[in-house]
Amino acid sequence: MPAHILTGTPGAGKTAVLRLLEAHGHVVVEEAATDVIALDIALGHGDPRLDSTFIDDIVTLQRQRQSSVRAETVFFDRSPVCTLALSRYLGLAPSPLLAQEVDRVLAGGVYESTVFLIRNLGFVRATPARRISFADALVFEQVHEQTYRELGFHLVEVPAGPLTGRVAQIERAIKRNN
Repeated sequence: MPAHILTGTPGAGKTAVLRLLEAHGHVVVEEAATDVIALDIALGHGDPRLDSTFIDDIVTLQRQRQSSVRAETVFFDRSPVCTLALSRYLGLAPSPLLAQEVDRVLAGGVYESTVFLIRNLGFVRATPARRISFADALVFEQVHEQTYRELGFHLVEVPAGPLTGRVAQIERAIKRNN
């Protein structure tokens, strides 16, 4: 099962890209971190990023979603490598669960080695789950790039532009690789 990762800074348009890929008939998997944050907010908890289980909650949900997908080709909005980048961005050492999951997906070739880096749009719109300034988002984007490159992934940049063009670029790239 070719499993493709979409990564990039918060607010770069990954979800919109995912939605259009889905509309084109592709199987997609939602971002776990956003859902972990949304659930914590809905439960009335404070900022979940301050919770000691935050990173592990994301990893657990990512693994559940990854293991439940049965499709020829699937697109993931982020991966455990993104969670490693998030952990680094937050200044946290990788938890044992995170380290184990990153090792598992690397050793098992769970994801394709080509990762689609959805470039920022030049701004970030705040949401209850997205509380980051544009300047901080750019730093976060760099941490993602460094983390993926360090682990041997090849990044394909998907520049800012019309949504249809971004999705067309991704679909052309996966056709070339199949």
